[in-house]
Amino acid sequence: MAQLHNRISRKELKELIQNDPTPRTTISFYNYVHIDDPVKFRNDLYVAFKQLGVLGRIYIAQEGINAQMSVPTANFEAFKTHLYSLDGFNGLRLNIAVDDDGKSFFVLDIKVRNKIVADGIHDPAFDMRNKGRYVNAEQMNELLKDKETVVIDMRNHYEYEVGHFENALEIPSDTFREQLPMAVDMMKEDRDKNIIMYCTGGIRCEKASAYMLHRGFKNVFHLEGGIINYAKQIKEQGLNSKFIGKNFVFDERLGERITPDIIAHCHQCGKPADTHTNCKNDGCHLLFIQCEECAAKFDDCCSEECKTVYNMPVEDQKKLRAGIDKGRMVFNKSKAGRLRPRLGNKGIA
Repeated sequence: MAQLHNRISRKELKELIQNDPTPRTTISFYNYVHIDDPVKFRNDLYVAFKQLGVLGRIYIAQEGINAQMSVPTANFEAFKTHLYSLDGFNGLRLNIAVDDDGKSFFVLDIKVRNKIVADGIHDPAFDMRNKGRYVNAEQMNELLKDKETVVIDMRNHYEYEVGHFENALEIPSDTFREQLPMAVDMMKEDRDKNIIMYCTGGIRCEKASAYMLHRGFKNVFHLEGGIINYAKQIKEQGLNSKFIGKNFVFDERLGERITPDIIAHCHQCGKPADTHTNCKNDGCHLLFIQCEECAAKFDDCCSEECKTVYNMPVEDQKKLRAGIDKGRMVFNKSKAGRLRPRLGNKGIA
């Protein structure tokens, strides 16, 4: 029977890939396509991708697939041939990373989910086939010249913080499911304006555009392939980038630089910085922005408390974090007065 799961620890796999000189290409793609049997589809895909040396994070649901992955460059054409042979996948757009070191993923992880994007939509009348109109980079830039155009960023606050389109509206929430009704409410007085929605690779803004149409809006667009495809097109076509700063990505890189502009600040000292990192304290792992000076000062931790814990013997660290549920550890600017994460009553970080 074919192996359908990893049997090597993530730590070992990470060390293997970090020391492996094999050139790899980071890509992402999604496809809203009906999948009758997500479990079988998942298992077949795992076997095929494992043979090709693919690594990454993939979600499968009846509504489709959402994938971010790293493929050995030598196997890229074989990977594409297999993917395009699947029913409903031929010619699917693949977003190739803009700023890639080939070390974006260290394990192949394919999971079956209820939805490929958690949206909180329960209305049976909602139909993803009725979505907004695609715009490419050139069309995006043209529409942005129109004062009647509203650009909505469908990403989380920490993504928006390091880079976004000029004059883009931020929806102040940490979850996509909360952002959808908030977007409707924010635009209720501007129903006749052109609305362009965008996200990292297109999957969230495509669903958001369909939701806006479902709620009665008419002039709804979404950026085809998201920021990743936009960056590729402006480079190829010599266009000016209306996206400023860095594009946050959900892999080991935590970001792709689109323009040299640094529009965010270190969450510890306030200096200009846009490098996301996870606190090295295993009882924390807070995602936050840290400059080089603070990284050295705090040993890559988010606070003196976490630095102290991080430098303790490993066994002592394990005792301190026993029974702690970290939850969603993301720095939120609404808590800017206190960078340290909340870890119940343990008081270790």
